Amino acid sequence: MSQQAQLSDENWTLLFLTWIIVTAATLGSLFFSHVMAFAPCVLCWYQRICLFPLVIILATGLFPFDKRVVNYALPLAIAGWFTALYHNLLYSKIIPQELQPCSQGVSCTEKYIDLFGFLTIPMLSLLGFSTIITLLFLLKKRTSR
Repeated sequence: MSQQAQLSDENWTLLFLTWIIVTAATLGSLFFSHVMAFAPCVLCWYQRICLFPLVIILATGLFPFDKRVVNYALPLAIAGWFTALYHNLLYSKIIPQELQPCSQGVSCTEKYIDLFGFLTIPMLSLLGFSTIITLLFLLKKRTSR
């Protein structure tokens, strides 16, 4: 196998791994709301708006492999990351509660899960978006050669 073909296979695998993470995060989000009956807050909905389209966007870049998919996926992932960061800062009370957009309905600081003392739903979202962005930047760097 030529070096070019091997690089192409590795890039496809990297994109596929990113798609798997996006799909798992999407299914996890749907599990929390539809199976566990955790009502999403306004910030959760904004994060979902950034996350859910990535399943389709990344899948379209897989068959055939299209390195330009990063240009479409990265802005959504970054917007989701900033929303998740804001949500975490609000959740940990670094940002005052008066600045929370969840004035009606479900509170943005509602505690549904707390694994190991730090893994909350907003933290899972931040970690997920961080991983997605890291993989997309890695793919962008590898394909810009």
